[in-house]
Amino acid sequence: MSEHDNLPKADGNPAELQPETVVNTASTNQEATQAANLEVTPDAEQTPNPETVQTEATIATVSDEGMNEIDEANAEDAEDEGNADRHEIAEKAYDKLSMQELVDELNYLIANHKVQAIKKHVEAIRTEFKTQFNALLEEKKEEFLNDGGNEIDFFYSSPVQKQFKDSYKTYKSNLHAYHKNIETNLKTNLANRLQIIEEIKGLLNDEENINSTYKTFKELQDRWKTAGPIPRDKYNNAWNSYHHHVEIFYDYLHLNRDLRDLDFKHNLDQKLKIIERAEELAADPNLNRAFRELQVLHKMWKEELGPVAKEHRDEIWERFKAATKTIHDRRQAYFAEQEKEQEKNLEVKNEIIAHLHKITEKGANSHNAWQNSIKDVETLRDLFFKAGKVPAKVNEETWAQFKEAVRNFNRQKNAFYKNLKKTQFDNLQKKQALIDIAEAHKDSEDFESTTELMKKIQSDWKKIGHVPRKNSDKVWKQFKAACNHYFERLHKVKDAANAQGNEAYHKKVALLDNLKNLALSGNKDTDLAAVKTLIENWKSVGAVPPNKRYIETKLNKALDNTFKALNLNKTEAELIKFETKLDVLSSKEDSRQLDHEREFVRKRINEIKAEINQLENNLQFFQNVNDNNPLVQDVHKNIAKHKQDLNLWKTKLSKIKALY
Repeated sequence: MSEHDNLPKADGNPAELQPETVVNTASTNQEATQAANLEVTPDAEQTPNPETVQTEATIATVSDEGMNEIDEANAEDAEDEGNADRHEIAEKAYDKLSMQELVDELNYLIANHKVQAIKKHVEAIRTEFKTQFNALLEEKKEEFLNDGGNEIDFFYSSPVQKQFKDSYKTYKSNLHAYHKNIETNLKTNLANRLQIIEEIKGLLNDEENINSTYKTFKELQDRWKTAGPIPRDKYNNAWNSYHHHVEIFYDYLHLNRDLRDLDFKHNLDQKLKIIERAEELAADPNLNRAFRELQVLHKMWKEELGPVAKEHRDEIWERFKAATKTIHDRRQAYFAEQEKEQEKNLEVKNEIIAHLHKITEKGANSHNAWQNSIKDVETLRDLFFKAGKVPAKVNEETWAQFKEAVRNFNRQKNAFYKNLKKTQFDNLQKKQALIDIAEAHKDSEDFESTTELMKKIQSDWKKIGHVPRKNSDKVWKQFKAACNHYFERLHKVKDAANAQGNEAYHKKVALLDNLKNLALSGNKDTDLAAVKTLIENWKSVGAVPPNKRYIETKLNKALDNTFKALNLNKTEAELIKFETKLDVLSSKEDSRQLDHEREFVRKRINEIKAEINQLENNLQFFQNVNDNNPLVQDVHKNIAKHKQDLNLWKTKLSKIKALY
């Protein structure tokens, strides 16, 4: 058995080591000195006990950061009978859990751990649940408003929210019962300790022999050790009073030096074991474990053991302080490194908050632009949660700033969609008017004038903009049905007058079948030449009626399948199809369709450039993120793809220009 086997371990909490508030050492010193000057016996040669003239409490009054840290930690543990448990529960990454998983984790903690040990975990779960639920609430509210609902009528609840409220209510009820029970126990323990003090005081008047009195004194000391915690605000007075009367008793015990010296020797042996254990802890790589056990050792030193002989007092105290200082210094160095990392995390989070403000200030004036901003905010939100912890002193402030930045963005976004709702209602009235015109003319026989009218209202329809989502499909189907009815009648009339176009259509259907059934030889050049020959035949057939131009789309799909089978690269395949399209457009007398194609290509080039700029701007959000981050890599891949597409469209534009 080791000489330290009777010392407490970090994961234990012996009954005799109930946590109590740290002693007011200055007050203790004063009362101890007063006790030393009391005239206890008429023995003229009796001198005050050296231990009561300058107790170890006197040395403890020396300002020492490491010792103060232990005292403060022990004071924090006061009134808490289950303080050892709270160090053993691992804290999960709650921001990675869903709302249902958060509820399940809360229920697990309530069912499997003491209520006093899970406060930090429960509050962290509650904060994350509220954050996620509020985000969901904003999303549901936005959907409600976009569907035409009135903000005052909005209400949303979910089963998982009810589950969380019920579980949290159970936790609060259990916590209340625990504190009520603790309060009762603290008062009972205080009464017991005060009674022990009174009994020690009574020993000075005990007429029994000194050995019997000493035995009673030791029994009272044992009772004090196991009396349990008392209210923090009563502890100092009770502890000081206890030690005051203990020291008076030692003065009284001066009449029997053998008993006193035996006690001194026992205390010295135990304190040396405590010192040796503290020196072992100074080398423990687990600093938190070492610190917790050091707290227990200090409690034993201060609360469980009495004084030692004067010649050993300073030496053992300095050894104990030195071991304490070593652990304290290592712990402070560890915290300093942590704080450096947390300061870096703080810089990242502050930059993210600044980006959120910029996005909000920039605003947007269209649905698509707002959707892009929403995606940017979601990206920043993910980065914020992945950035790591910040210094505790600014944690709440940083979190509050982040939440406020997101709220400001949501307020501006919601204001846009609220105004959009009114605009969409006005658009609905305008589109309904166009539907009335289309339905009134769908059976007209005046094709020349009605065709222009129908084209105009179709153009007007595109300019009007969005309507409420719940009406969108309905009005579109009405308008489309009326327009289709008219143009199908028009196409039938034109088909009858366009036999040549119909003949070209049937020839192209046959060529399309040939392409679909083309047997590939396996020689890429030979097969590609066969495909190009078929395309040339297609061009030579001529134009088909306008209502049958969909055959060109079918050709492109068939070509896509054939080019895929030939392993032809995308750019080459696209250019072959595009050249076919240009031949058709350039063969027409009316050059407007070619003009339209040129404008379309230019517009597409501008759109791709804008998308590249947007993606490159997004990279600024990741300036403090490692390039190996999957989000950063995805952005780089998108930029490369868009640049490849841009080169293709520029080539198309050059081919169009060559025709003018």
